[in-house]
Amino acid sequence: MTDSHAEQHRAHDEFSLLLDPDVYEPLPDDWLIGITDVASSTAAIGAGRYEDVNYAGASIIAALGNAWGSFDFPFVFRGDGAAFALPPHGLMAATSALRQVASFAATDLNLDLRVGLLTVREIRAAGRDVKIARYAASETATYAMFAGGGLKWAEQQIKNGRYLVKPGRYATRPDLTGLSCDWAPFPSRQGEILSLLVEPRDDTSPEVFAALAKRVLAVFDTAPRRSYPISAESAVPRDGARQVSATTWSDVARNSDFRKFDDGLRLTLDCTPEQIDSVEAILIAARARGEIDFGLHRQSHALMTCLVPSGRPDSHLHFLDGMGGGYAKAAEMMEEGALSAVSSRQPERAVKAAEA
Repeated sequence: MTDSHAEQHRAHDEFSLLLDPDVYEPLPDDWLIGITDVASSTAAIGAGRYEDVNYAGASIIAALGNAWGSFDFPFVFRGDGAAFALPPHGLMAATSALRQVASFAATDLNLDLRVGLLTVREIRAAGRDVKIARYAASETATYAMFAGGGLKWAEQQIKNGRYLVKPGRYATRPDLTGLSCDWAPFPSRQGEILSLLVEPRDDTSPEVFAALAKRVLAVFDTAPRRSYPISAESAVPRDGARQVSATTWSDVARNSDFRKFDDGLRLTLDCTPEQIDSVEAILIAARARGEIDFGLHRQSHALMTCLVPSGRPDSHLHFLDGMGGGYAKAAEMMEEGALSAVSSRQPERAVKAAEA
């Protein structure tokens, strides 16, 4: 599901095509970009609150879609937060929904959800961009993919205290109709559930990054079902009483977002330890060449947060993350690796400066 602007362009049903920078289209300058992020998510995850973090992260998608009256706008679930794009006349709806989910996270989940809003124009003024393409996970579920570095930059600004949406005095409860965590965690069948983030450095060309991403995907595509993290045959409902038909579960499995492009690769996969080791070696070499930053986290189970729009139940979407920390832990590793890389380059820069 996505917006009328993006609907001018067809959705691609092969994920590898989304690695081609030419398939992305820039959003208009006056469009809004919203970002949410659970502060101190690592501590909450360390306390075993994986589901609360994921629910808070996905809450803005449900709240905004229900308030907007449609889920046809670009968005991406990021584990401990989400990002979305909305046309300029959605300012009031976006601001209200952001305030509501921040208040809900604080009062009902005891989590600090940072929320921010800015325009594409402001992102472009900083030298970044926001472009989108569409990925058809199935005949009924379409996800927006983002490129251009704009979401990454906007998230960092919001973490630094810029563009924050101030809390309202009397925030009403968000309408989270359709958002649920109906399924028990999914155990790995191949060995480990992997949460992987890979982002290009600022001076890495899209072509170089696309080639690297294709190498990574090729390793995982050798596995049965291309490292799909949830079973194709069955699932365990949390209530234990419901029976799930094979057809129903097949639809759920196909509509999940285990592969995403969000200013880089964002993957939740079921794979062997050997596959992870192989990919990690590829990524370590690419990081040493100054091409990327990456983070990965291994765990035993995957989690799924579901969104079933009341007006379009056939367009149900299912957001995946790792149960042992998932994207939040991978992001933590990526940040530590990036800082180490910067530190390791300082002596070299000092020598060059002295020689000059």
